[in-house]
Amino acid sequence: MNTKKDNAIKDILADFEKFANLILQQLDILESIVNSGEINISENIFQEILKNEKEFDKFEVDISEKIINTIVLYNPMASDLRKIMACYRISIYLERIGDLILNIINFIIRIKKPDLYAQLNDLISHMLIFSTNMVKRALMSFTNSDKEYAIWTIKNDEVVDELNRKLLKKVIKKSNISKETQQMLFSYINIKEIISNIERMADHATNIAEASIYALEGDDMRHRKLKE
Repeated sequence: MNTKKDNAIKDILADFEKFANLILQQLDILESIVNSGEINISENIFQEILKNEKEFDKFEVDISEKIINTIVLYNPMASDLRKIMACYRISIYLERIGDLILNIINFIIRIKKPDLYAQLNDLISHMLIFSTNMVKRALMSFTNSDKEYAIWTIKNDEVVDELNRKLLKKVIKKSNISKETQQMLFSYINIKEIISNIERMADHATNIAEASIYALEGDDMRHRKLKE
């Protein structure tokens, strides 16, 4: 029995659990904001959100470093290796969820039509609760080694997509505009989706480039800007 290896893996999983719990805490804050229907967020809450966001970045980098060190130093068996590599991949996704939470909060602050937001708040809240539940069940699948939670999450992804489509249609149909303008807005939405997906390709290209620099020089570029 390799005590050092076991302790290293326990340390990784302990950090991962703290990371996951902090993400869930951030999601709870977001739910409270959305459920309130308000677009004004107190300075204390906003600072807590920003503080958590910085912790997300730190957790992701620290966990990946510990995983690499564990692999190099202790050569874990296949079952342990799968566990910590899954932990590595999930940590990346958790950090991205953290970014999305902050994006949503910033978009709420920028809303210029609070009455329209209030009319659609129930549907937005329902969509957020459902998505948060998907995150929770996906994490429970990993921590409890429960495949059924994972299958439920994968199957229900389409439900959130459908809620998104209904929400967009509701926004347009509730507005007092002509059919021709409505059709134009639907076209804009489709164009926006095209642009968003192209943007995601560029984001993934950046992720690949950062991984390449890490492989070449051992320099982790995540959450840092390149020097001019």
